[in-house]
Amino acid sequence: MKMHHEFHRVDRIGWLRAAVLGANDGLISTASLVMGMAAAALDSSVVFMAGLAGLVGGALSMGAGEYVSVSSQADSERADLARERRELDAAPEAEHRELAGIYMQRGLSRDTAERVATEMTAHDALAAHARDELGITEKTRAQPVVAAGASTLSFALGAAVPLALVGVLPDAQRSTVTFGVSLVMLMALGALGARLGGARILPAALRVGFWGIVAMGATALIGRVFGVSIT
Repeated sequence: MKMHHEFHRVDRIGWLRAAVLGANDGLISTASLVMGMAAAALDSSVVFMAGLAGLVGGALSMGAGEYVSVSSQADSERADLARERRELDAAPEAEHRELAGIYMQRGLSRDTAERVATEMTAHDALAAHARDELGITEKTRAQPVVAAGASTLSFALGAAVPLALVGVLPDAQRSTVTFGVSLVMLMALGALGARLGGARILPAALRVGFWGIVAMGATALIGRVFGVSIT
């Protein structure tokens, strides 16, 4: 029988969420940082070094935070699977009835649900319970290293954009160009994330752009009000 292949995006959930979040965070936090310092009339070298420190510290912090968070999820999944394995060994009949009940709740008749539960249990009982009872599959299982790596790299790449602008632009154009380019990049990242995830592009781009304006505007205002020149 010829197989019908479909393309789905569910297997991208882990790394895609981490990468988009990291890139957005790196871009918006570093752009806000350098704009706030630029508004305080600080020297270009000071602004650049602060942005570089923000890139390194932010990327490592983002990666570490993502690793810890996703590791906790992975630990919970392993604990659930271990408990399910013990229950299958201790009370296989009860677990079979539970699995059949899940299929009945999804619309199968009792006889069909019993047959499906029997066949799925014979094939791989733990996988069947993990998927249908716990909602855990190989495609959606937590991957701490992948998530941490995606967050760290994407944060650094996002932060590199405003940092590069600070390094090449004259002081008079630094804030305006950094704001404009960062805003366009933020909206592009929002659109890319929506595209890869199969969601609507325009709302995602506008949402990210709005919060980018808020963040950069707030830090620039703080820099202008409280900043002092360093001589």
